[in-house]
Amino acid sequence: QVQLVESGGGSVQAGGSLRLSCAASRSIASINIMRWYRQAPGKQRTLVATSGPITSYSESVKGRFTVSRDNANDTLYLQMNDLKPEDTAVYYCNGFGLGTGWTNYWGQGTQVTVSS
Repeated sequence: QVQLVESGGGSVQAGGSLRLSCAASRSIASINIMRWYRQAPGKQRTLVATSGPITSYSESVKGRFTVSRDNANDTLYLQMNDLKPEDTAVYYCNGFGLGTGWTNYWGQGTQVTVSS
């Protein structure tokens, strides 16, 4: 079993920045795909960014968000710059791969609120 714990959420004004962290209970080097999702109130959960084997972003965050891995600390990050009110959501970390037994694991989520 793998535990993923997100942190770093909070409230910021539009144009501000936040860095989310997702700490894993085991080595993320063996977790082939790690992703950030978000879910706004009353909406479906949507994919924001993917790390491994290819890094990719949703169109709505491309150029503003950066996903990265710190294998030494078993942590996935999401650097979010130039935040907009529409970025307001609960952000979830997801892991899937050899290190998770090819089972999807999710964190509990961290709230990001962007005010105009």
